[in-house]
Formats: sequence, C-alpha cells, structure tokens
Amino acid sequence: MYLSRVAIDSQNRKKIRDLTHLGAYHNWVESCFPEEFEAGVRSRKLWRIDPLQGKEYLLLVSDEKPDLKLLEKYGVTGSAQTKSYDRFLNTIDVGRNYRFRVTLNPVKSLSQGIGKRGRVVPEITAEQQMHYLESRAAGLGFELVPDEYRIVERGWEPFGKQGQRMIRLSKATYEGMLRVTDKEAFHHTLTDGIGKKKAYGFGLMTVIPV
Repeated sequence: MYLSRVAIDSQNRKKIRDLTHLGAYHNWVESCFPEEFEAGVRSRKLWRIDPLQGKEYLLLVSDEKPDLKLLEKYGVTGSAQTKSYDRFLNTIDVGRNYRFRVTLNPVKSLSQGIGKRGRVVPEITAEQQMHYLESRAAGLGFELVPDEYRIVERGWEPFGKQGQRMIRLSKATYEGMLRVTDKEAFHHTLTDGIGKKKAYGFGLMTVIPV
C-alpha cells in the first residue's frame, strides 16, 4: 500500500477549472494509474481533500504507486509525494491511541418492503451524523475516546457522472482521538475505507499515533 499527496494548485483557476465536482476528482485520481486505466482495471483507491496551512491537498491511499507527474495535473509542480504505507500499518496494535481525521458520506437505508432494496437517504442533523460514526466504531476496530472527538465540518458536495444530472452528497468531517480494539479490523478500515461513496472522496481515515 502507498500513501500519496499533492498540493492542489488552487491559485491557478485556469488549471483547475475542470474540478467542479467529486466526479471530476475521481477521474483525476483514476488517471494517475495509466496502466490500470488502459486495462479497465479499477483497484481500490481512497482519497480525500484536506486543508493544511492555507493550502488544499489531495491525499491518496492505493495498492500501487501513482504516476507523480499525472498526480500533478491539477497540482503544484514538484509537490507530489508518495511513500510506503505498509510500514506504518505494521506498527498498529491493540490499545494504542491515535488522532484521526475522516470525511464520510453519512446515509441510512429506509425499508421499502419485503424483497425490495432499501432507499438510501442522507443523515441530515449533526446528531444523526455523529451517531453514524459512533454506531460503527466497534465493527471498524476502534473505540472513540469520550469527549475527545467532534464533527469539524458539515455540508454538501456536488457530484455528477457523464450523462447524468448533478446531485449533492452529504458530507461530515470528523476529528478526534480513538483507541484500537481490533487490529485486523482497524487495518481493514484504514485500507478499505468507511461507508458509502469511497471512490468519490469519502471514507479515508488517516491517523497519527499519540
């Protein structure tokens, strides 16, 4: 596994004019793996847009190394970096505390009757969105440290696919402290992501040891 990042060239409006919705970011990420792209293979890639010291960065977790030149298509020249993620993942152990950040697409499924697929609707309120993460923590291999986590951003993101109308996806970004309770499950959480729309900028949890 690899962890990569690039500073988005936000000051160059002409350069990033295509980045108007999550589908465009998704296409950018996929294009950074030209061999997969040409072969029609789509391995799991988790990504997220993060602000840091007045700049915006694209963070990316992937099985293969991205092409750094292609990663800079909408990025600041020379800012793309990649490193092995496996070394860090191998240090994870039960009982350790970590600072975390994750952006999720909090939704729920409403029953449509026996034998029918549930209708997916967004969780709207801060309370609903907080419960969304809290209720899943144990299954994801961690527990949230009481009074040490919060939602730092809530909103909606435009999302479109070619030939389809633009829609909006609910977004909630969480930060705080967690404690690992299941090493294998937590490893899976960091490499496979959390929740829905993981190909479109949701579900990537990053952690820093305390």
